[in-house]
Amino acid sequence: MPGYTVAVRALCEFTAKRGDLDLRFTPSPTGAEGVEGHGVVTARRGVGYQTEVALSGDWGPLRVRGRADGWDPVARRLEEIKTYRGDLAHVPDNHRQLHWAQARVYGALICRQLGLQQVALALVYYNIDTRQETVFVETGEAAALQAFFEEQCRHFAAWSAQETTHRAARDEALRALAFPMPAFRTGQRELAEAVYRAARAGRCLMAQAPTGIGKTVGTLFPLLRAMPPDASRPGSGLDKVFYLAAKTPGRQLALDALQSLRAGMPPVPQREGLPQAPLRVLELVARDKTCEHPDKACHGESCPLARGFYDRLSAARQAAVDAAGAGLLARERVRAVSLQHQVCHYYLAQELARWADVVVGDYNYWFDTSALLFALTQMDGWRVAVLVDEAHNLVERARNMYSAELEQGALRALRRSAAPVSPPLKRALDRLNRHWNALQREQRRPYAASDALPDAFVEALNRTLSTLTDLQADQPALAGELALSGADLQRFYFDALHFARLAESFGPHSLFDITLRPGRAPLPERPAASTLCIRNLVPAPHLQPRLAAAQAVVLFSATLSPQAYHADLLGLPANTAWIDVPSPFAARQLSVRVARHISTRWADRSRSLAPIVDAIAGQFAARPGLYLAFFSSYDYLDQVFALLREQHPDLPCWEQQRQMPEAAREAFLARFMPGAQGVGFAVLGGAFAEGIDLPGERLIGAFIATLGLPQVNPVNEQIRARMEAVFVGRGYDYTYLYPGLQKVVQAAGRVIRSPADEGVLVLMDDRFSRAEVRALLPAWWEARETGSEQFRE
Repeated sequence: MPGYTVAVRALCEFTAKRGDLDLRFTPSPTGAEGVEGHGVVTARRGVGYQTEVALSGDWGPLRVRGRADGWDPVARRLEEIKTYRGDLAHVPDNHRQLHWAQARVYGALICRQLGLQQVALALVYYNIDTRQETVFVETGEAAALQAFFEEQCRHFAAWSAQETTHRAARDEALRALAFPMPAFRTGQRELAEAVYRAARAGRCLMAQAPTGIGKTVGTLFPLLRAMPPDASRPGSGLDKVFYLAAKTPGRQLALDALQSLRAGMPPVPQREGLPQAPLRVLELVARDKTCEHPDKACHGESCPLARGFYDRLSAARQAAVDAAGAGLLARERVRAVSLQHQVCHYYLAQELARWADVVVGDYNYWFDTSALLFALTQMDGWRVAVLVDEAHNLVERARNMYSAELEQGALRALRRSAAPVSPPLKRALDRLNRHWNALQREQRRPYAASDALPDAFVEALNRTLSTLTDLQADQPALAGELALSGADLQRFYFDALHFARLAESFGPHSLFDITLRPGRAPLPERPAASTLCIRNLVPAPHLQPRLAAAQAVVLFSATLSPQAYHADLLGLPANTAWIDVPSPFAARQLSVRVARHISTRWADRSRSLAPIVDAIAGQFAARPGLYLAFFSSYDYLDQVFALLREQHPDLPCWEQQRQMPEAAREAFLARFMPGAQGVGFAVLGGAFAEGIDLPGERLIGAFIATLGLPQVNPVNEQIRARMEAVFVGRGYDYTYLYPGLQKVVQAAGRVIRSPADEGVLVLMDDRFSRAEVRALLPAWWEARETGSEQFRE
């Protein structure tokens, strides 16, 4: 009976990859383009040709399975199809070796399954742009193919045995896993039970639960308990849990929770005899935050950590999983292993995602167009549960993932550089620029939007991409010849490629718009520069395949109301479960005041400055301590901050800066220590408005000088019109009201973090008195209206 199952591709990537990590400019097709390319190739084959042929075979305790791309039973020819762009000669040798390894393993499996003595193996390379095939064929004898198959299995055997042992120990430990706290907080058990039921039933869950009840542990604990399979339910259990956060603080909260959960697991002996926790937890961090050599290119001729990467990967991988038993594979631990074995930190972490039990990372690892965890799940057939932390952020994040912009200034810079270097590229860029200018020639307003894409422009863009792809594949030093940095050239290329790919899936969920940029006065021969955008408004069609690919998806936040808003925009299935956990906090803990004498509307901003300063200073004088003050923009924040310092120079205060680096954010929060006093000024919806925990004396109050409503501008008005057309009667609410009030509630949630906390919340805008606004605030708040006299010292 097989004890471990592995996909053909995963097996071959483990055993057959050798040499350098090489990420020189080799643009690859998207997953959708790859599927389309496979379809084109297989459609050219004759009658009786079979596609996606399921094959499997056992070797000792190992079961290998996969789907061969194509099988011609008449010619007895098995085909492995690969799509590519550019020059086939630039496909690295180690990639070709991997492709042949896959073909030979499939050849061995089909010979065994059909009782064949030999088979023709065809490696078919299909160029997405030229639609041409290049075919390499070899004849495989069944005995030789079987020997090759067994050799790969032998190379994988020790690892698979280790993984089988690990999985058994993990499941045994998780069946006995205890909750890491002495007792559940109020509402936390109900949340955990709902998450567990969703995982077992295989469905989505929306969980609205108040800030401070322990949502992170309350969602992770039940999913870990759901991982071991139930012997009475074949196909039950989970292979992986993916915890996705919108921001860095959310990742850290998850890692802290997992550390406490691991601490309660029974240890198991490892190879060195040391007891270790049988749960591998990996943190995935963005490439720009992990690169040891940002001045070098990602290939062996430039970066020492890319040189011989696959030759050293085996030892690094083993060292990492050994280290995983002793502690979390968080950023610094993975870095230490990568430096010890001289391999790239970022790509070692991506490899470890295959072997981790829990992965903590950003939303994009599952929901983006090129999402790593989604792709691995599809390829390896994992059963996964996806946790989406602070899920109210997913609407806007997903809109950004499936939107694309092109800046005409970048195109003009490339045209100037291309003129003396590459006439074919210059002609393609000139043609694209003419079509671009034609789009805006009749435009008299700074902004214009359309429900349709300009076909001629998109065609010119695709032709330009094809030309640029071929040139960069043939001339790796093209950036230098064009007097552009490699980063600038590739940024233009990838922006254009993203735009072209989204153009293929353009529909009612998106719009096309043009924004004229201020600059020199336009002339007939030189129109004003502009930005073109495919702007996604309803991410549901893009997200639905991601939601369907998981065994369970749990979206949780303190602000998921109204339920229909998120369900509509995210495309949640009709059978999505819902839980609204009552707050464990009492109204007496939070004094909520509405400053009805203040208006923060744009027209009233200048008149609001003095009353806001009076409110802040008055409350601070009445109860000195630590406060946060939130504003709708940096400009508004700066104005109030300056006036407060002028009128109350003795009141300690500090402000959030634009594009604040991580160290500065940490310094901002470091001022919120027990015994300290002062007011931190921050932007609503920013880094300090959610995902931070300042219990007790570290934060005793908050001022919110805005309803959080998005700015009324041409783009948002287009969104409102589309929302009204799709969700009749909800245009204003879906565009302005609901997103704005979510930010308010999130920011207010920083104040009360436990049943012992007490504090004050001052809502500074008369619109908080409106019934439709009050209905979107937490039910346990008991707001009372106050006038200016309330805040005088």
